[in-house]
Amino acid sequence: MSSRILVGSFVIGAIYTNFYYLHREDSKECIVFDPADLGDQIYEELTGKQGLSIQAILLTHAHFDHIGGVAALKERCRANVYASELEKRLCASSGLNHSALHGRPCTVKPDVWLRDGEELTLAGITLRVLSTPGHTEGSCCYYIEDAGEGAHPILISGDTLFAQSYGRTDLPTGSESAIQRSIRDKLLVLPDDTDVYPGHEQTTTIAFEKKYNPLAY
Repeated sequence: MSSRILVGSFVIGAIYTNFYYLHREDSKECIVFDPADLGDQIYEELTGKQGLSIQAILLTHAHFDHIGGVAALKERCRANVYASELEKRLCASSGLNHSALHGRPCTVKPDVWLRDGEELTLAGITLRVLSTPGHTEGSCCYYIEDAGEGAHPILISGDTLFAQSYGRTDLPTGSESAIQRSIRDKLLVLPDDTDVYPGHEQTTTIAFEKKYNPLAY
């Protein structure tokens, strides 16, 4: 069994986005998810204060409140940026990703485009990509089955699944029917003990969401 995965987080940006960083307990190599803003400060905190080495930047989707810190962070750490191949339009458009509307237009150019069901191992952590369209057409989640000895599986759910809720679907490329299918067919079928780390607000579990999420009924 691999060593336990440690999950750290900060709340960053105007929309209070959850930024996550993960690493094995016996390793200083880490991966990060959705740097919402303050890329320079993220780099200094993780590398300067915690002594971590950022190996990859993964995006759950390309809304402005999840990509605002990507450029600065990538410039400092030189890590590849990963995103779903279905999110190309939002990555490339400050209009579609709503950054222009909020006065800070930005785009992002991922180095690696991901496909549904693809597995990748980064910093000793194996993730499975789950394509979960609905919040945006290219939204995805990352599932980690092996979180280490005695640890529960991990789901980084972005803005698809929240505690007792789910992401809005009224923004460009969103779809209510698609997000319902994504949650029911891709996420609520995961093991009950899976710990869910959403893009906003508090953590939850698959077991809890199967009981209390409105899309579970």
